[in-house]
Amino acid sequence: MTLLISLQKRSVVAMIVIMLLGSSLFAKGKLSLSGRIVDSSGKKVKKATVTLLSGGQVAAEETTGGNGKFKFKKLEEGEYVLQASHDEMGAAESIITLSEKKDIGDLPLSTKKPSPPVAEKSGLGDQVQSQKQKKAPERISVTVPQTMQAMGSPSKDFILNELNFEIKKLSAEFKHLSQELDDLKALSKMWVNPLTIYSKEIILKNGSTVFGKIIYQDDKSLKVETLVGYLIVDRAQVVRIVDNVITEDTQEYVPEQIRESYTPPPMPKLAQPRYTSQNNSTMNASAKFSANCVLVGNISEKRDGQGNIIFDGEIKNIGGRRADFVKVDFVFRKNWSGETKTLTTFVKGSYNTFDTGIVSDASLLPGAVGKFDLYVPQDFGAFIGYSYVIDWEEYK
Repeated sequence: MTLLISLQKRSVVAMIVIMLLGSSLFAKGKLSLSGRIVDSSGKKVKKATVTLLSGGQVAAEETTGGNGKFKFKKLEEGEYVLQASHDEMGAAESIITLSEKKDIGDLPLSTKKPSPPVAEKSGLGDQVQSQKQKKAPERISVTVPQTMQAMGSPSKDFILNELNFEIKKLSAEFKHLSQELDDLKALSKMWVNPLTIYSKEIILKNGSTVFGKIIYQDDKSLKVETLVGYLIVDRAQVVRIVDNVITEDTQEYVPEQIRESYTPPPMPKLAQPRYTSQNNSTMNASAKFSANCVLVGNISEKRDGQGNIIFDGEIKNIGGRRADFVKVDFVFRKNWSGETKTLTTFVKGSYNTFDTGIVSDASLLPGAVGKFDLYVPQDFGAFIGYSYVIDWEEYK
């Protein structure tokens, strides 16, 4: 009897369990979710898109009708995300926990960005957050190089250093070329004007002038370096030694308007010594009976107490006729540019009275000798050399 009662109780318990399980299985897939989409003022919205998400996947989707209502059927228990959107009215979002048939009522749309819904359970919130992260891709920030260094080009400091180096290099080359040009100018000046190197002017008793540099001297001789080599000069033949002062030639200024057509004046030519009168060719007499005046010996040079220079010498008429107005023209060369100055002295000879009544003491009979002297005042200035010309006239 007891055993029978125990079996009956077990059968009742088993039936209850089977009924509960059956009802649960019967209820699975039979749940529904419904509601209505309205705008911010509570008016129903038609043609709104309603989406139901489960686990990040779309579980169901439909469009509201004219009454704004929606309804999802054959749903299982669980947590869902309900999203509604309309092109003009905005959007809305809500989290739904479904365990039975449910009507959420009105779901208002808003044009504002909906705030993320708060999940009732952490699991659903994580799924929603994961879903949003999947939908919104991350923006990748790329830094664009803004400097020359980042773009692979040389920096500003590097370019400045290179330019400074090139400038210094060009400056050094310019200085070197300038030095070479100065050396060439010095050499050219030496040949144009030897006094740039050989500044000693040695005047000899025979009227010769030697320009050079004195290398050695004693009481008997001088050793002089010249352009043609070394010379040994007897000190007894030296009249004086002058230190010449070098002066730079100044170029004549020519206006730009006439510079192309301007022609500089020709350089004056030094007169060469001559010993025959220019008028001899006009004389009818033969050369045998013409006058011919020549220098006897050398022209001596001395200085008086006032600093004046005195040139003196003798002239002899070796021709066959009388020479009248016998004179010696001294042509002094002032500088290497060709500037000259002429001084004249007459010979002291015999007196002669001409048909015109003029009396002269500068006549030389054939074979006669006459002296001359020339005073060069101190204010005449320095000169680098001189030449002389003997001139005379012939009268019947």
